[in-house]
Amino acid sequence: MLKHRQTLPEQTPIRVTSTLAPPTFPRSTAVGRAAPLIAAALVVAGCGGEARRSGSDNDAGGGGADQAPDRVAGEGEGEPRGTEAGEGEGERPGTEAGEGEGEPQGIGEGEGEDEVPPEASPRGCEGLEERPGRRVDIAAGDVGGLVTAINTASPGDRIYLADGVYALNGQYIWIDVDDVSLRGASGDRDAVVLDGGYQSTEVVTVAASDVWVADLSIRKAFTHAIHVTGGSDADADRTVIHNVRITDPGQQAIKINQNNAGTYPDDGVIACSRMELTAAGRPEIRDNCYTGGVDAHQAWGWRIHDNHIEGFWCDAGLSEHGIHMWRGCRDTVVERNVIVNCARGVGFGLAGSPADNQRMPDIAGGDDPCPDLRGGAYVDHWGGIVRNNFIFADDPGLFASATGFDGGVSLWNACNAAVVHNTVFSTQPPFLCIETRFEGTYALVANNLVSHRIQARTENTAELVSNVENAAAAWFVDALGGDLHLAPAGPSPAHGGAADLPAGVCDEDIDGDPRAAPRDVGADELP
Repeated sequence: MLKHRQTLPEQTPIRVTSTLAPPTFPRSTAVGRAAPLIAAALVVAGCGGEARRSGSDNDAGGGGADQAPDRVAGEGEGEPRGTEAGEGEGERPGTEAGEGEGEPQGIGEGEGEDEVPPEASPRGCEGLEERPGRRVDIAAGDVGGLVTAINTASPGDRIYLADGVYALNGQYIWIDVDDVSLRGASGDRDAVVLDGGYQSTEVVTVAASDVWVADLSIRKAFTHAIHVTGGSDADADRTVIHNVRITDPGQQAIKINQNNAGTYPDDGVIACSRMELTAAGRPEIRDNCYTGGVDAHQAWGWRIHDNHIEGFWCDAGLSEHGIHMWRGCRDTVVERNVIVNCARGVGFGLAGSPADNQRMPDIAGGDDPCPDLRGGAYVDHWGGIVRNNFIFADDPGLFASATGFDGGVSLWNACNAAVVHNTVFSTQPPFLCIETRFEGTYALVANNLVSHRIQARTENTAELVSNVENAAAAWFVDALGGDLHLAPAGPSPAHGGAADLPAGVCDEDIDGDPRAAPRDVGADELP
């Protein structure tokens, strides 16, 4: 069932807050009551020790005893349908004959150029170092040589692609050997293009640990452009996806999920990349808008930062989020991303009950990531933090679609999650800018700046601290054009209006500038 949007009248700015706490944060105040959430955020941010992780421990083959399922259709409001057969089973996908026939085409002029609303600051985006190993160079457009290099790879192989278009014509890249790199040789991601032509199912599948995919573009996958999944007999940990451009995937840009053999994809990084669904690619989406930017099941410890994600919506059907971590995901860090004109921005959790054999923390063994949760509530995402993101919507096509702009950040059965210092701005009313929902949600929502409403829906435990609603366009450098940095001139409730947070929760802004008291509300901090 889709959520109904409503048109809101023009309103004055509203600060959503409780009494601000003194530095000691006693539990009688909002920040004090959120102390367990802040502690969890510090752990996820790497400032309070590493969370225990049941059945993983980053050892090869240590994926735990739980067997993991494919997507269970129909669970959770707005859940996308239509998972391809065999997803997450670790078997090489087949090719859909006759799909997307014809000559490969370019991305096309005017489709998703980088100058549309500003990218997040390229902190950590200067380029990956060269890993030692055996260098394998692939000539421009040599698909046969690429497939051979992948199929005969040994640990330590570094496969470099010369600039050019690689028309896969139904072939795909399946990496099931640890410690392999697949990179563009020049470092220019737009110069190296893997073109699926809507014939190749998944263009790149990662089913091994310590695999890097960097400095290249992928377009027109029939299903997912990149799929990270547990291997047939070992986990697929520490995947790095860096400086990759993904255009017009038939399903998710990046899919992450467990393998039914009981192996998991943990501790990955998606950084400095661009994922986009253009007007040209939107008609290729199938299965009631089963598409999105990053979609992950049962993946623990991922960090998704400094990416630009744009255009994931359909005329009919509700798209997945720009970034969606659910079905038992844990300790996700989502920061400094720019999400533009997606039906849904960031989501932790969604489902209302576990799937068969769903991965769970070993609570009986002492790994309880949410001890304050009311008894018996189902949790779909454990821990995690969403901070310093810009989420923006202004596309008339999105607003006129069946679902419109559904929302910026959603916590559904997300326990010990923190949503801090984000900016959400829409030129027309969304359903909600930020929402918390269901008994399994136990969250801190603090210092966010939004153009419309923040709401705790249904019964859940959410501390709302120093958020500002109904933000005016005049408070920003160019809100109507998508630049959500704060304007330096003129009074605004965002200036100096944020609650202080303990060190390590959110010490910098979206550009890497330090935050100092009194903090500004939202993702940007004025100097």
